[in-house]
Amino acid sequence: MRVSVIGCGYVGLVTAACLAQTGHQVKCLDIDVDRVEQLRRGVCPIFEPGLEEVIANGLRDHTLSFTAEIEEACREVDVIFIAVGTPSGEDGSADTGYVLAAAGQIAAHLDQAAIVVVKSTVPVGTCDAVARRVAEGLGGRGVRFAVTVVSNPEFLKEGAAVNDFMKPDRIIVGTEDRQAIQRMRELYAPFNRNHDRMMFMDVRSAELTKYAANAMLATKISFINEIANIAELVNADIEKVRQGIGADPRIGHHFIYPGCGFGGSCFPKDVRALEATALDRNYRPRLLRAVREINDRQKQRLVEKVHDYFDGELRGRVFALWGLSFKPQTDDMRAAPSRVVMEALWRSGASVRAYDPQAMEACQAIYGDREGLSLLGTKEAAIKGADALIICTEWKGFWAPDFDYLVETLKTPVIFDGRNLFDPSLVTAKGLDYIGIGRSGQGQATPGLRLQAGSNRNDSLLDKTGGPVPFQNSRSATVPGIWGGPDQAA
Repeated sequence: MRVSVIGCGYVGLVTAACLAQTGHQVKCLDIDVDRVEQLRRGVCPIFEPGLEEVIANGLRDHTLSFTAEIEEACREVDVIFIAVGTPSGEDGSADTGYVLAAAGQIAAHLDQAAIVVVKSTVPVGTCDAVARRVAEGLGGRGVRFAVTVVSNPEFLKEGAAVNDFMKPDRIIVGTEDRQAIQRMRELYAPFNRNHDRMMFMDVRSAELTKYAANAMLATKISFINEIANIAELVNADIEKVRQGIGADPRIGHHFIYPGCGFGGSCFPKDVRALEATALDRNYRPRLLRAVREINDRQKQRLVEKVHDYFDGELRGRVFALWGLSFKPQTDDMRAAPSRVVMEALWRSGASVRAYDPQAMEACQAIYGDREGLSLLGTKEAAIKGADALIICTEWKGFWAPDFDYLVETLKTPVIFDGRNLFDPSLVTAKGLDYIGIGRSGQGQATPGLRLQAGSNRNDSLLDKTGGPVPFQNSRSATVPGIWGGPDQAA
């Protein structure tokens, strides 16, 4: 089929590249000319495992192309996806301005009957507004071909989006038009071969399903964080509680890992948007408000623990921070807990030495070369000169650190573990104090175990030639500036 996707962002790129992988002829449109030129060269502007390879395959096979011209995207197309952003307004509601603008552009340039698929996450009723906008535009041109507007929400996890698209657990399509149903079945046939994953429903139910799914997952996270805070008060271990309740198949193990709060582009925004939708209809969604408030408070818990440990005396202290992205396998720092932690430390007069495998560029784009922030090329380099270690993201590379090195290098051997990566008894036995989320058995190490502290382990921060370990970006060579500075070899 001939497919166009409006929007070369996260959802649009994954959708376009994966559809092209199966042989559909796909054009992907973006108004950012530089981004389009970058993609034409096969350079992916975002970090998502496997995506750059899929884009390269589409370019090689001539099934995927990129354009900045709306006329080209609307020419002789069977299905056209709208995959543009829906940012939060001041009241938390989703701004559908970009979606409706895309609908207007489609109506102005479409040259034949087609299906318009709204892939963006939009409030209930948006597809109806898109249909009206398209009908008005076509009517204004005096054309009379049929255009059907369909809801097709995405269910992609950052860090696993390509696999989620290629092997979906469900494909939800909101339409009651028989011809549109058949065309959408043809479009998704390559992803629907083993058993029928497609679920058809009315448009508004499909729109609400997306918000309900994200709100449910966010609720599970906020629930376990609430229980973790109670566990600390009653001297219980949330990890044992999590295993106990997760064994119940009605609850399951997914999304009940306690930590320092959820972030990203979806959960925080979508919970607020669903809450705004309810309030707009004079219904007060108490549970959704609680989910959001618990998460906002949870992001402060790690900072509170740091304040308590150091009796509020943070001015002049230096903290190593491992993990900037809101979750592993992405460079996305939108609503990331690390941002709350860093900004609170800066307000208290402390500074941060941070490392993340992928989010260094994103961090510098947000904060620039600000005082109190050093971005280091390795996790070991971030430790050098730090008073304590804070962990905000559960990257696999953080799961088995050299605890002896941490004891010897940190000025105050203590880990504030916002993701509960370690067994408290193991960490304290190594000579470190351990502060996790909802853990019993966390606390202080035996003082005698710290007698080794103070030896020099700088050699672990050097490569075989004795030079500094450079920060290698996944999409470019060594990044200049503070990543290439002397701190890497300090």
